[in-house]
Amino acid sequence: MRVASGRDGGATLRFALLLTAASAALLLAGLAAGSDGWSLAWADEWMLVSEIRAPRSIGAWLAGALLGFAGAVAQGLFRNPLADPYLLGSAAGAGLGVVLVLAAGGAAGASIGLAAAGALLQAGLVGAAFAGALCGVGLTLLLARGAARPMSLLLCGVVVGVLLTALSDLVMLASPEAMRGKQIFLLGSTGFLGWTSTAVLAAVLATVLPAAMRVSRALDALVLGEASARSLGVPLPQVRLLLVGTMAMATGAAVAQAGLIAFVGLVAPHLVRRCLSVAHGPQLALSAMAGGVLLLASDIAARTLVAPQELPVGVLTAVLGGIYLLALLHRRQA
Repeated sequence: MRVASGRDGGATLRFALLLTAASAALLLAGLAAGSDGWSLAWADEWMLVSEIRAPRSIGAWLAGALLGFAGAVAQGLFRNPLADPYLLGSAAGAGLGVVLVLAAGGAAGASIGLAAAGALLQAGLVGAAFAGALCGVGLTLLLARGAARPMSLLLCGVVVGVLLTALSDLVMLASPEAMRGKQIFLLGSTGFLGWTSTAVLAAVLATVLPAAMRVSRALDALVLGEASARSLGVPLPQVRLLLVGTMAMATGAAVAQAGLIAFVGLVAPHLVRRCLSVAHGPQLALSAMAGGVLLLASDIAARTLVAPQELPVGVLTAVLGGIYLLALLHRRQA
């Protein structure tokens, strides 16, 4: 049920405050949640809280915010509610980058485990995933000859995703020891997030969100159709290129730091639209906040549901996101 219209700024503010309060409560829960249960006795375990739980919780919120923002940009740009941040080949490119680094590790990659995966992430997997994601989007733009034609861009993204995934599979056939490392990456994990990762995610979010919001009126104009947007003086090719760039940076940073997190970028804008009917500017910011809330809540659940074991957060978001979308589809059919 919608609780506001775009003209009701008070309801938009209340929704933003609700997301802020939820974020604060979840950050507090993230500091208290551990493999041995819940504890607020932080004085006895200050190093654990300050060096592991705090950066992990803040980093999870930031990664979710980047995915939520990228999903809102994708759905507005392609005017498709099923668009997600991985449409333009970023996920396949990041996966290929990770596989290439693991395969180049040779003997070190042959004995990879969780500890080795953490070391590799610090040594180069993050950079390889980020570079691979940007290269995947760049190849899509090259094949589509820019961002002027959304349908061509979308189709080229699908082709690039299939091609890069096939190349990744070929590399794994030649170097099977890379398979376990890629599996860890594909499942998604916030367990490797530290203060450096958190700073990178925060810097990227502070860069892409204001840039996209500055041209968000173009997305509002696109709702009326491309001809109407051009008649209003919107420079569509330049705006699309800027929005694709911000989406690629946001997705690449989130994927590089936390692996492939499913459904957050797809579900977060849906939740915002179900609660509010707002212009694209506020929607981008609210989708980022909703994405942060979703991923942080999933991360806390992944830590505590089967403690002391830990679930891959990407698997949990895929299950919850799939259930949500199936329920939404069933309701609309009914």
